Amino acid sequence: MDIDIAGDMIRLGQLLKYAGVVTDGGDAKALIADGRVTVDGELELRRGRQVVVGSVVEVDLPHGHEELRVITTRRSR
Repeated sequence: MDIDIAGDMIRLGQLLKYAGVVTDGGDAKALIADGRVTVDGELELRRGRQVVVGSVVEVDLPHGHEELRVITTRRSR
């Protein structure tokens, strides 16, 4: 799933909430602490990790695997 953000980066916990993978920061923290989230193929245990445009975040959820691709559609001036 492509996740369109307004800037150049977003924090991992915010991304998971924005994408609807979790409902709040506590859920994001638990999911990440359980080792169920990777960023660009590497295990990530920091909720505050800055995720940049072009990154791929993979999440193992009870109902299946979710892949989030971070994009931006903003225009350069």
